[in-house]
Amino acid sequence: MAEKDDAFDIGLPRYISAYEVARKAGVSRSAVSRTFTRGASVSEATRAKVTKAAEELGYQVNDLARGLLANRSKLVGMIAADSETPFRTLQISAISRLLVASGRVPVLIPTDKSETASRASHATLLRYRAEATIMLSGMPSKAFVDLAQRNGQPLIAVGRSEEGPDHIRINNIRAAETAVRIFAARGMRRIGLITSRVGSPNLVEREQAYMRHAGQMGLEVTVERGERTDYQGGTFAASLLLARSKGIEGVFCVNDLMAFGLMDYARHMLGISIPADLSVIGLDDVPEAEWGAYRLTTFRQDAEQQAAEIMRVLEQRLSSPGAPPIIAELELPLVVRDTVRPIESA
Repeated sequence: MAEKDDAFDIGLPRYISAYEVARKAGVSRSAVSRTFTRGASVSEATRAKVTKAAEELGYQVNDLARGLLANRSKLVGMIAADSETPFRTLQISAISRLLVASGRVPVLIPTDKSETASRASHATLLRYRAEATIMLSGMPSKAFVDLAQRNGQPLIAVGRSEEGPDHIRINNIRAAETAVRIFAARGMRRIGLITSRVGSPNLVEREQAYMRHAGQMGLEVTVERGERTDYQGGTFAASLLLARSKGIEGVFCVNDLMAFGLMDYARHMLGISIPADLSVIGLDDVPEAEWGAYRLTTFRQDAEQQAAEIMRVLEQRLSSPGAPPIIAELELPLVVRDTVRPIESA
């Protein structure tokens, strides 16, 4: 009886090797390697024999092994908190599709607020020699960024502001100021802001710009916070805002999920009519914002546009490793729906 392969004996997966392709094609192992290496010298006759043998055997090139030997892989990491939320899901999906289309392998590393978890996440990508890391979460600290820079790994930060990495920045300031002007144009003097205790750079920038511009326009602002930047956080913050502060006419929520929580609490728990009694503006324009239950006026983060810009920056960085940091800024256009009352006519 023929001897069995050890991989089958212990239940391990067995991959077709380049040696088996070489034996079937009647060529050397190096000829197989050259056939599947872009730009390598190999005769057309040899290429045809190797390609035919590989197809018949089902051989696939081990790109991970090649990358590790070259001290560079096709892996691109995405560090993300709250990966289950609507906008983050859209963002990860859009980036992943473009990475795959470019011949790369996206690797998602979920993370949280803890410094230990953040550093462990990035250390994982460094051990696997990821070509670059895309930091979608606002949570990791400067120490996290320093780890990448000490190892020479390109880092693209989305919605952050520290020196060193390449950046895709969001024009949070213009969106927050626009929300204030929308409320002021309708004669509102007492307005609110709903945010969370997460304290990511994007959220802090939105809050600070909103507070500053409201003060410049002489508006009174009340801020309430949920624990997280999600539906439950919006519901909790709404319960505080609407119970403690009478006469609030307009509320800007730092994302759509919090706006949904606010709207449902206001309508179903307090009987408040939106927008007749209370105007609400969100940020993200997730698909649910267009649903009939919400019809939320919001600022749009375009996940596809962000992904395309991230890929542009990635390609530019990999082609010019020593170039100065690349900074790109994206706008957040206003999407008008039904949660802000019309301006009263003269």
